[in-house]
Amino acid sequence: MAEDAITRARRLLETPPTRSGAAAVLGAAALAASAAVLMAGVMVLGPGVRFDEPAAAQPLFPNG
Repeated sequence: MAEDAITRARRLLETPPTRSGAAAVLGAAALAASAAVLMAGVMVLGPGVRFDEPAAAQPLFPNG
């Protein structure tokens, strides 16, 4: 009787293996690819890149 209870308890504690879907794999691959592209963009631009304001946003008469 005790042995049956132990085997039943072990069976309840075991988690059945789950199969992940193809959507989860594609999502993980897309996340990894976008992170790689962003990191490559940071490496290409580097720390010394500065973006100036467009000409339309600057005042017409800078000296007053």
